[in-house]
Amino acid sequence: MTSQADRLHPLLKQYFGFTSFRPLQEEIIHDALAGKDVFAVLPTGGGKSLCFQLPALARPGLTVVVSPLIALMKDQVDALQAAGVPATFLNSSLAAGESRPRLRGLHNGEFRLLYVAPERLMLSGFLEDLKRWNVNLFAIDEAHCISEWGHDFRPEYRQLSTLRTQFPDVPMMALTATATERVRGDIVTQLHLREPRCYVASFNRPNLTYRVSAKSGSYEQILNFTRARPRESGIIYCQARKTTESLASKLTADGVPAAPYHAGLTAGERSKNQDAFLRDEVRIVCATIAFGMGINKPNVRFVIHYDLPKNIEGYYQETGRAGRDGLPSECLLLFSPGDRVKQSRFIDEKPDPKEREIARAQLEQIVHYAEVASCRREFLLGYFGEKFAPDDVAPATGRARHSVRAEPQNPTDGAHGVARPTGVVNCGGCDNCFSPRATWDGTLAAQKFLSCVYRIREKSSFGVGMNHIVEVLTGADTEKVRKFGHQSLSTYNIGAEHNRAEWGAVGRELVRLGLLFQNNEKFNIIELTDEGRAALKARKKITLTKPVTAPEPEKHRAGEIACDEALFEKLRALRKQIADERGVPPYIVFSDVSLRQMARFYPQSEQEFSRISGVGEKKQREFGAVFMREIAAHLQTNPRQIFADDSFAEPAAPMPRRSRLTDTVRETLHFFRQGKSVAEIARIRGVKDGTIFGHLEEAMLAGEAIDVNTLVNAEARRDIAAAFTKHGYGRLGLVVQSLGGRYDYGQCRVVRAAMQLG
Repeated sequence: MTSQADRLHPLLKQYFGFTSFRPLQEEIIHDALAGKDVFAVLPTGGGKSLCFQLPALARPGLTVVVSPLIALMKDQVDALQAAGVPATFLNSSLAAGESRPRLRGLHNGEFRLLYVAPERLMLSGFLEDLKRWNVNLFAIDEAHCISEWGHDFRPEYRQLSTLRTQFPDVPMMALTATATERVRGDIVTQLHLREPRCYVASFNRPNLTYRVSAKSGSYEQILNFTRARPRESGIIYCQARKTTESLASKLTADGVPAAPYHAGLTAGERSKNQDAFLRDEVRIVCATIAFGMGINKPNVRFVIHYDLPKNIEGYYQETGRAGRDGLPSECLLLFSPGDRVKQSRFIDEKPDPKEREIARAQLEQIVHYAEVASCRREFLLGYFGEKFAPDDVAPATGRARHSVRAEPQNPTDGAHGVARPTGVVNCGGCDNCFSPRATWDGTLAAQKFLSCVYRIREKSSFGVGMNHIVEVLTGADTEKVRKFGHQSLSTYNIGAEHNRAEWGAVGRELVRLGLLFQNNEKFNIIELTDEGRAALKARKKITLTKPVTAPEPEKHRAGEIACDEALFEKLRALRKQIADERGVPPYIVFSDVSLRQMARFYPQSEQEFSRISGVGEKKQREFGAVFMREIAAHLQTNPRQIFADDSFAEPAAPMPRRSRLTDTVRETLHFFRQGKSVAEIARIRGVKDGTIFGHLEEAMLAGEAIDVNTLVNAEARRDIAAAFTKHGYGRLGLVVQSLGGRYDYGQCRVVRAAMQLG
C-alpha cells in the first residue's frame, strides 16, 4: 500500500507543477486528510490555498472554501480550472442561468472544490443542499475576519460559528496570513475548533524590502519611483477615495498607466479596473483598503503606502501582496507626522470607547514602526510574537525558517505594549539596516522630557498622554494645562528649541528605548520606567535618531532570477496573447518565475519543459509546444546565454540589491559631479582610467543618475550595445574582443550598465 506522501507528490506535480512543498504545507495537509481540525497562519504568498486544494484532490467528496471576496473566488477557480482541477464557485455575481448548471454539477458530484461567500453558505436551503453533497472539509479562508480584535472584522463571518453544530463530523481548517496571539485565540473559540493542530509559519518575508520615507512632494516621489520601474506592477494604498482617483489620473497623464479602486465605484467599475490590473493592461492600482484581500497576482513588484495605515496588521497584509512569487519586491511607506494627527481625528469620531482605545493603541504601534531606527523586519516580527535573528533569512534559498506554533516570545496582543526590538540585528533588507539614519546627542532633550513626565506625576498624582506632555514642554496655553495648574511647573515652556512634532518624536523614541512606558490599557498615559528614572537621576547620555527623510530620486533595477531578458520579454508577450484569447489574467497561464526559468534554461524537449517550476500535466499539454517554439525561434537568431549555475534546480529569489556605495566610489562621484573627466579623476586619485569607469558603473547600478552620453560617444554606444545584444551581458571579455580593441573594458562596462537600467 502506498504511503500518503507517495500519493501527494504526484498530485502536487500533476496539477500544480511543483516538486516540493513549502514550509508546513505537507504537515497541514496530512492533518487535514486525517480528519483533524487545523488552524494555520501562513504569510501571504506562503501557499495557504494549496493546504486545502491538494486534500480535495486526494480523496472523494467536496471541499467547501469560505471566502470573503467575490473577485477572489473567480480568480482562484480560473487558476484551478486551468490546472485541470474540477472547481466552481457560487456567489451573487452569477445570473440564475449560470448558477443552475453549477448546482446540477454539485448534485452529481462533479466538483472537488466549491468556493462560496459566508452569506450564501449560511442560507438554510443551501445548508440542506450541502448535507447531500458529501462535504469532507470546510476551509475558512481569511479567518481573521471572524474576530472583532482583527483588523478586518466582518460581522457576516460570525455566522460561521454555527457550522460545527450543523456539521458535527466535518473537520474544519481555518487559515489567515495575519493574526496576533489574541486574534488566533478568538478564531479558535468562534469556530469551535476541536483540539486543532495549530501551525504558525514565520511571518518573515525575506524577499521584501521595507522602506519608510518622509513625505516631501509626495506626488513627485511616487512618479519618480514608478518611472524608475517601467515594467513593474504595483499597488499604491491611499486613505481617501478622492486621492486614489486623482493619483491614478495624474500618473496616467504622465505616462504611467494606472487605475483607481475604492468602494465608491460601481461594481462594474471596480471589476473592470481590477481585471485591467490582473491582465497587465494597467501597471498600477491606486486603492483604498477595499482592494487586495486575496488578490492572487503573483508579480506585484512594489506596494506603496501613500498615507499612514491604521494598524500594523493591515500594513503587513497589504505589503504582503508584493512578491507572492518569491522574487524581490519593495514596500515603501510615505510618512508624515501630520498623518498621525489625521488618523487620531478619525479615531475620536468612533462612538464606542473600547473601539477608540484599541484604535489608538494600534495607531501608536504603526507610528512606532515608521519612526523606529532599528531593523524594521525585527520590529514587524516582534509585533506578531516572533523573535528575529539575522540567520532566519537564508540568502541561498530566499526562504525564512519556519516552526510549528509556540507561545510568542514578545507578545503584544496587537493592542498592548510596544513591539520593541530585542537586540541589534541587520536583516539586509530594510532601509535602517542597509542605510542607518544619523544620530544626535539627545541627552538634554531626553532629560527635559523625562523631567516633565516626573513633575506632572509629582504635582497631580496621575499620568497624562503624550500630547499633554508636549503642550507643557512647549508652553501651550490650553484648558487642560490651566485646569491642572501645569503652567506652574518648572518644566513648563522649557522646550522652545523644538516644535511640537519634534517633541512628539522624541517622546515616542524614549518609549521605544524603554525609558518611558505608554500604558495602552489606561488611555495611553506616559509613565517613567525604572530605566527612565535611573537615566534621569544619573544624567546618562542618551543618543537619539534623526527622523526619516525623503531620498534623492533613484534609478532602479529589481533583483531577479538571472535569465535571457530579451527572451523573457518575448515569452511575456506570448503569455499575454494566450491569456487574452482565453479571457484570463496572464499569470493563470504561467507565473514570472516559470517564464524566467524558461529564459534561463531554454527547454527544448517535453522532459526539460516539464522540469520548469509551475508546469503541471495540463499546462504541459496545452502550452508546452508553443512556448518551446518561441524559445527555439529566439535561439535561431540569438546565442544561448550562460549563467553561473545552469542546473534545473528551482532557483531561489535573490535578496534585493543594496544601494549602498563605498567611500571610494563616492569620492569618484564627487569629482564627476564637478564636471571632471574620467582621465582627470584618475590622475587626481592616482589610479587607472578603468578603475574610475568601474566606480561609475557601480554607482549607476546602485541608482545614481549618470548620463552615459558624457562618457561614451554615440557611435561607440551603438557598437557596444550591438555586441552585448549579440553575445549577452555576462560575456564582457568576448564583447571587448569582438569589437577589435576599439573600446576598452571601462567604456563597455558603463554602456552595459545603461542598457541594464533600461
